[in-house]
Amino acid sequence: MHIFIATVTAFLLGATASLSLAGQDRAADLRSRFEHETNPIQKAKLMPDLGEAEFQQIRREVDQYHFSAAVDLLRDYDAQVGTCVKGLESMNLNPEKHPTGFKQLQISVQEALRRIDGLLAGMTGEEQAPFLEIRKDLDKVNRRLMDELFPGQTSPSKAPKAVQ
Repeated sequence: MHIFIATVTAFLLGATASLSLAGQDRAADLRSRFEHETNPIQKAKLMPDLGEAEFQQIRREVDQYHFSAAVDLLRDYDAQVGTCVKGLESMNLNPEKHPTGFKQLQISVQEALRRIDGLLAGMTGEEQAPFLEIRKDLDKVNRRLMDELFPGQTSPSKAPKAVQ
């Protein structure tokens, strides 16, 4: 019976390591595609998949209490978002009329905000600080993209104040 348990345990550990490596390979592949892509719209369209793969790595780092490594990965994601924003801006498109790229970027950023919120729950205030700084930056990008994709609609930042 002990041999069976040892065999199953070894199999599960091996499978977990394989999945972790596969996730890292996927993230590395997507990062490479992102870096080599020259079309800003295509670059932005990669962001939902790239963000998902990178946040899997970020989650693993946080789960292992490697907060500085997780913050470094999150900074990389934030930089990728910035690259997309600059690239899309350079095209002088109207996001409301031509949402491709803008929409995928906004979805990725919105999902990143949700994921960061999930990471923060188990951290101390000191551990949260660098994550919150990046979150603040991503929230600004998200609000801006929402305003550009849906102009004229009231966003939380533009909502009228309640009369007292």
